[in-house]
Amino acid sequence: MAAPRSRPAAVEAEADAGRQGGSGVELALPSDTAAAAPLCPHGPTLLFVKVNRGKEETRRFYACSACRDRKDCNFFQWEDEKLSEARLAAREAYNQRCRPPLSRTQCVERYLRFIELPLSQRKFCQSCQQLLLPDDWGDHREHQVVGDVSVTQLRRPSQLLYPLENKKTNAQYLFADRTCQFLADLLSTLGFRRVLCVGTPRLHELIRLTEPGDKKSNIKSLLLDIDFRYSQFYVEDSFCHYNMFNHHFFDGKAALEVCRAFLQEDKGEGVILVTDPPFGGLVEPLAITFKKLIAMWKEGQSQDESQKELPIFWIFPYFFESRIHQFFPNFCMLDYQHFHRRFICVDEAMKYGCMLEVDYDNHALYKHGKTGRKQSPVRIFTNIPPNKIILPTEEGYRFCPLCQRYVSLENRHCEHCGSCTSKDGRKWNHCFLCRKCVKPSWIHCSICNHCAVPDHSCEGTKDGCFICGELDHKRSTCPNIGTCKKANKAVRKQKQRRSNKMKMESRKGQSMNHASVTRKKKRREGAHQYLCS
Repeated sequence: MAAPRSRPAAVEAEADAGRQGGSGVELALPSDTAAAAPLCPHGPTLLFVKVNRGKEETRRFYACSACRDRKDCNFFQWEDEKLSEARLAAREAYNQRCRPPLSRTQCVERYLRFIELPLSQRKFCQSCQQLLLPDDWGDHREHQVVGDVSVTQLRRPSQLLYPLENKKTNAQYLFADRTCQFLADLLSTLGFRRVLCVGTPRLHELIRLTEPGDKKSNIKSLLLDIDFRYSQFYVEDSFCHYNMFNHHFFDGKAALEVCRAFLQEDKGEGVILVTDPPFGGLVEPLAITFKKLIAMWKEGQSQDESQKELPIFWIFPYFFESRIHQFFPNFCMLDYQHFHRRFICVDEAMKYGCMLEVDYDNHALYKHGKTGRKQSPVRIFTNIPPNKIILPTEEGYRFCPLCQRYVSLENRHCEHCGSCTSKDGRKWNHCFLCRKCVKPSWIHCSICNHCAVPDHSCEGTKDGCFICGELDHKRSTCPNIGTCKKANKAVRKQKQRRSNKMKMESRKGQSMNHASVTRKKKRREGAHQYLCS
């Protein structure tokens, strides 16, 4: 299950702030000679560095790959930090305590026993989020238990399970059934026979729910998800406990081989990767993970087929388009905007003992943008030619013969740009000074020399590389990064020498002061003894 998502407008504002601000945290690539990354409960950690525009690079550190909030996973370690054996042992013990209570094999064995029980004996503990066998009933007598769990309920575990709680918000978004139906129909129309669902449990469920004889019943699905609770509802070839931010299979090589076999079946033909990462996730680690899955798929290809690409549907907000293009330049963004999600209210679910879901696009608190526009910011990024993807005309899409793709009715073709330029569901206006189309609420600023919102700050920091200021790359890929690192290293050495000198002077001063105080104390004691004698 994907990690809880915050409101789209807030995420977009955060992304804008990150682009315009003067500092940020970036993923750092460890050197070839670096030791393996330390482990946290979510697998291997990632190496990060905090950078400030115009300032030297600070120390690099390891942090959790899956949790951006230290309250959810407080792992932190400097790259050059040396840990004692006691701390390493304590960390290993903590990681062991955080592991799921049952192994993958035990979960499968319990599931096979559970489905053989009569309906009256099939029970699910909502307090522990666990399927119960008759031997377990006594331990859960005081808990909130659901009885008569049907086969249909077992095939829809996302409706039985409470969303993973987050300290910031007790809510989580999952695809609504109509969105899953659109995706399943589209995948079937495109002729795919296998779907690797990375963080899309509802789509996985719908694919497996199709009736025999339905065209979609020929499609197989494998779910990779970080929510270990799905282990109790699926056998080994249907689910792998997986972290998409570090390509970590929690159940080791056995799960890795399940994924490899799924991708390479039929020599890799007829398979597609569909992923729906958390909106707050960094694009770079996700891109690295997807490239590793692509490499795994290519292992089963012959030399003649080495130029083929693994088809991908990456579902993500449209304002991350430039970041995705940095890693997958051949991806295009589809104009499909009707992504309906289910807003799951955990507090109410606990109160009434059932899942309470509200359509995302109809929820007053979760509309896109300050004005309450209902267009979803979510889009599909794909390497499949857009002219092959038919969007439903009954939902307001049309085919643009000039762009050779389906677009929304409001997305008009610009003869100056040579394409249908709108990205957020509104009609964009062409700015002849900027030589591109911009949002209708933007105006051209003569001071900034580009279009922006009317109340923007003209003194804001410009976009671009933190080192050279160019707009076409980030600091990590700057051609001048080597020179910058040498300069930063020299500055750090100079600061270290200055710091050591100050420490020596401070210690020397403290020693002299101590000697002076000692002499004065002895004189006072001598005078006191003389007066008392």
